[in-house]
Amino acid sequence: MSQFAAFVGLGFGHITTFDALDHILFLLALAAVYSVRDWKDTLWVITAFTVGHSVTLVIAVAGLLRLPTDLVEFLIPVTIVATCVENFFVRERKLAGRNRYRRPILAGVFGLVHGAGFANYLQNVFPDRMALPLFGFNVGIELGQIAVLATVFAGLYSVDRLVSWSRVVPANWTVIRLRAAAVSFVVMVVAARWAVMRAPW
Repeated sequence: MSQFAAFVGLGFGHITTFDALDHILFLLALAAVYSVRDWKDTLWVITAFTVGHSVTLVIAVAGLLRLPTDLVEFLIPVTIVATCVENFFVRERKLAGRNRYRRPILAGVFGLVHGAGFANYLQNVFPDRMALPLFGFNVGIELGQIAVLATVFAGLYSVDRLVSWSRVVPANWTVIRLRAAAVSFVVMVVAARWAVMRAPW
């Protein structure tokens, strides 16, 4: 049990430290278009991201997939830039029809890339025995993800309250869109710089 707890702590620490800033900024980009009231939509998106990175993590750790580290480290900021660009085109929080599945699908596909990053890290730390470290590490990642999202939404909610005319009336969609655009722009600039710096060519 103590070993398992250590692996959980390893996963939690991996996604909540400065070394995982790229993963944190991706979560921020995903959450930027939502308010606290949109927790159901956010849950679908984050669940899709979780499924995506868990699938790749398991496949890679099982030895069925091994992507070059340089390529993965380049693709991660690319997913952040793409998410931020998509944020600029969001017109309504409640997307109707088939379009409502767009963000979960996007998060799931990009989660595959981030999972490859987690896998490369885990394989470097535990090159031989992987079953218990994999499970514990993934649990830690999810717990860390919850902590990051709680912090992100607390920050976004504070921004909404500061921007709104009233501190009592919830921020309307116009305020949220302005906030989402500002957050997405800053995150996109940072991620674009990373992508250029990490380009494997």
